[in-house]
Amino acid sequence: MSKTIRKTRPDPVTEAPWVRWLLTGIALVFLSLFLVVPLVAVFWQALSKGIGFYFESLADPDALAAIKLTLITAAIAVPLNCAFGLAASWAIAKFDFRGKALLTTLIDLPFSVSPVISGLIYVLMFGAQGWLGPWLEDHNVQIIFAVPGIVLATIFVTFPFVARELIPLMQAQGNDEEEAAHVLGASGWQMFRRVTLPNIRWGLLYGVILCNARAMGEFGAVSVVSGHIRGQTDTMPLHVEILYNEYNFAAAFAVASLLALLALVTLALKLLAERHMNAALRDDDVPAFAGPVPQAAAQAAQPTHQSRQAKQSLQPGEL
Repeated sequence: MSKTIRKTRPDPVTEAPWVRWLLTGIALVFLSLFLVVPLVAVFWQALSKGIGFYFESLADPDALAAIKLTLITAAIAVPLNCAFGLAASWAIAKFDFRGKALLTTLIDLPFSVSPVISGLIYVLMFGAQGWLGPWLEDHNVQIIFAVPGIVLATIFVTFPFVARELIPLMQAQGNDEEEAAHVLGASGWQMFRRVTLPNIRWGLLYGVILCNARAMGEFGAVSVVSGHIRGQTDTMPLHVEILYNEYNFAAAFAVASLLALLALVTLALKLLAERHMNAALRDDDVPAFAGPVPQAAAQAAQPTHQSRQAKQSLQPGEL
């Protein structure tokens, strides 16, 4: 009977070899036209006037100011979004509370709102004719057409990235280790720092990489709140647009090449983080909890039958 089943089992690959080669060729041509060729074109245009002009374009005071502002914006937005993402994912994945679904929906809000609209919201709130505009003007505080507005707009469009990477990861890991650490006497900070954080380190790095790439490359929201003040409120994407509109193509592509290099570095780090995440899931590489309680490491990392019984006695929300 087993031999009969083995003979009648269909071949999982039924396409002819020429069909497989054709589909593979179409995919490679598509990737070449829409990914490789534009990337090569950026560097080709950036170096079209020579390597000397390339570095002169990057050393221009306005270009340096745009690069500096982009780095400052990312340096502020990414850590804040990292802290928010950790707190939000910890709360959503590990606890049950009222408003949990609403919080999850609010985290996804920037994905459903156009960046231009999000920038316009800040103009309506903090602009000269906005709700808080007169009060800010009386106190000599400028948000729109200044660095604070650019940072706020960048934070808004990038804050879901860390949280949306960590929430599914934490939910898949469950609460067993945290509950075991709680039974063994660990405080909330010890549970987070010695149990939860080591387990999500690669997922956190993955979210930070994506958040940083979006923060440096954001155009729509920043364009609305920046005012396009050259040398003051122009980030790298805005500076590229200005140079391109002035028909200074070589200089525009020179600055754009830095963003292209950022994309390549982001892709490499993303692949590295994915590889480590997959390896950790395959090997079940879970760091031990090194709490103040004797034998806490082994018992918190791999909950025993006793800790599972203690877990069943806990009330919902007690952790």
